[in-house]
Amino acid sequence: MSRYFEDFTVGESVTTPGVTLTESSIIEFALKYDPQRFHVDTVAAEKSPYGGLIASGFHTMLLAFRNFFNLGLIGETGLGSPGVDELRWTAPVRPGDTIYTKVTIREKRESKSRPDRGIVHLHFAAYNQRNEEVMTFTTVALIKRRDGGG
Repeated sequence: MSRYFEDFTVGESVTTPGVTLTESSIIEFALKYDPQRFHVDTVAAEKSPYGGLIASGFHTMLLAFRNFFNLGLIGETGLGSPGVDELRWTAPVRPGDTIYTKVTIREKRESKSRPDRGIVHLHFAAYNQRNEEVMTFTTVALIKRRDGGG
């Protein structure tokens, strides 16, 4: 069930279920969007600084967001986002890794220009099955207010 701006609490965290990346899903994504050799070629990846195939960081970021979106917290009340800040890929993601996401509400405020919405700062941290952090980023979500600002 989607939550309204008023339902989010600063400091609150939610943790998503995980998703497992396969070699084929890593290569398929990378061939379309990030065709660097260590994402698409297993032989070349072995000779890379990573010592094997790794997922594109953009693939990891999108999975982290999708994991959160699948919780349904902002499905009908989300109004988009003006951007992403502080994106960091902190460890490689490899075939067979299962990625889950912890999202923490860092800040929230009512919009000054649009009373029908609020602004919520979400900090995403993605982890693998060994609980090793693999990526972090912060995004600003525009969320409908329950009362429409009136």
